[in-house]
Amino acid sequence: MRGLFAAIGFLTRLPLPARAFDGASSPSAQLAWYPAVGMLLGGLLWCLGWLLSGAQPLLSAALLLVAWVALTGALHLDGLADSADAWVGGLGDRERTLTIMKDPRSGPIGVTAIMLVLLLKFAALASVPQPSAMLWVAPLLGRAVLTAAFMTTPYVRSGGLGSGLVGESRAVCAVALLLAAIIALFAGWHGLRAILVAALVFGWWRWTCLRRLGGMTGDTCGALTELTEAAVLVALAL
Repeated sequence: MRGLFAAIGFLTRLPLPARAFDGASSPSAQLAWYPAVGMLLGGLLWCLGWLLSGAQPLLSAALLLVAWVALTGALHLDGLADSADAWVGGLGDRERTLTIMKDPRSGPIGVTAIMLVLLLKFAALASVPQPSAMLWVAPLLGRAVLTAAFMTTPYVRSGGLGSGLVGESRAVCAVALLLAAIIALFAGWHGLRAILVAALVFGWWRWTCLRRLGGMTGDTCGALTELTEAAVLVALAL
């Protein structure tokens, strides 16, 4: 279970006792637990959506989105901003793109990317009565694609935040992804639609990363999660 605690500690801001991290556990051991962390986040958001079911849709959507960002500490939004800045400012050059991605400052493109993604999430949440299946399906698939990314895509930055995650057993990760898909299908046709949308986003993201960088970085993984969540929410709200 140390891998699960490590995954929760890395992907969320949920408080955990220090003893939960006692003992040796390789960073890659947490990778298969990422979909479970997404399910945990989704469960908390669904409960909040249930509590807010009587509120006005716009207020409910705003509070849900604030809670969503707070639970993750804006970890993936930071990666989205860095990736957007680097992709535009890199002008197609690999080394320039990687250099800009390391800059801790956010430029106008990065800020715009965050605003647009949050706007899409807010609009989707406000368009559907809450609680909705989208509240747990989107976080689940948004973390499952990270597991798929580390299974299939080279990590190009040595010593990066995600470099320690490389090396987890592909069989274990494949089982975790299969279970995530089965759980998503409990939402019926909505779950199937969400899986297809997440797969399309992942395929496009992987092709783009391989073409520009020859692989992925931690920032591009953060962008993947945010884009997947936004796409799933919009697909389920349409």
